Amino acid sequence: MFESTNISLAVKIIQEGGLVAFPTETVYGLGADALNPEAVAKIFAEKERPSFDPLIVHIASLEDIPRLTRNVDERVYTLAKRFWPGPLTIVLPKSDIVPDIVTSGLPTVGIRMPNNPIALALIKSSGCPIAAPSANKFGRISPTTAQHVRKQLPNVDCILDGGPSFVGIESTVIALNSDGFVILREGFITADDLKTVLPSSNFPVESGNKLSSPGLLNSHYSPLKPIFIEGDNSPKSVEFLKNASLYRGAYLSFSGKTPESYGVVDYLSKTGDLREAAVNLFGALHRLEDNPQVDFIVAEPVPLREIGIAIMDRLKKAAYKYKK
Repeated sequence: MFESTNISLAVKIIQEGGLVAFPTETVYGLGADALNPEAVAKIFAEKERPSFDPLIVHIASLEDIPRLTRNVDERVYTLAKRFWPGPLTIVLPKSDIVPDIVTSGLPTVGIRMPNNPIALALIKSSGCPIAAPSANKFGRISPTTAQHVRKQLPNVDCILDGGPSFVGIESTVIALNSDGFVILREGFITADDLKTVLPSSNFPVESGNKLSSPGLLNSHYSPLKPIFIEGDNSPKSVEFLKNASLYRGAYLSFSGKTPESYGVVDYLSKTGDLREAAVNLFGALHRLEDNPQVDFIVAEPVPLREIGIAIMDRLKKAAYKYKK
């Protein structure tokens, strides 16, 4: 593995079927040539990702949409004009050139154009769309710095270091139907943002027994240490906290609250700023996971409005396996 800011070296690795971790505005991605099934298989192996969880394909030009999809919906270009480059993934009927391994056998593929100059240069110079989930072990905390990638994926061929991600949580994933859009995964772009362009639909997306989007499992984004959401009254959460030494716990504050009973306090925000909280979420979880003075984490919930819906989605999934 090597770390670099030299995109030409990373391009060579992509073109030769290797793996490159690269920055985007959301989180760091683990990328391979999306049209090379053997290269894409390396993503699943390196992440220890189950084959039923589809990948998002990243593009640098709207000209790739007709290549990757069937029956291009003109609404895609309307959305792209408003939100691309940016943290929006659109699930569309896939063309035959997209390998089934990318989509986990689904007839649809998620596509987005990242808002990061390094990511766009890598895609454009590689001459191929790049399939890329987050650059972390499956189910673990998403990476927002090159250091986070190195911690979890030390054997990846190359890490392009582009500094911290400035959005901090994964893209919103949507599908289109005759009535408008359906959100499959909450993200930085909210339903209200999307409604400025398209109406929302009440019809769910049917995908059989397969996941229609990444990030839909109940347990995801989890630190290695137990995490609980303040106010959660599930039996296991209550039992754990009743017997725990709060001095060995960390409190993850959103409003600026600083409980003296906890040994460590970290902050998503000190002022209740939801966008600041989104940017800081995964970085804070990495810090607390790495802190030897912390045995468990209690997170202050954030309001279920705007991007707070996506933040709570991540926190609930991070805490899921520890409260069951």
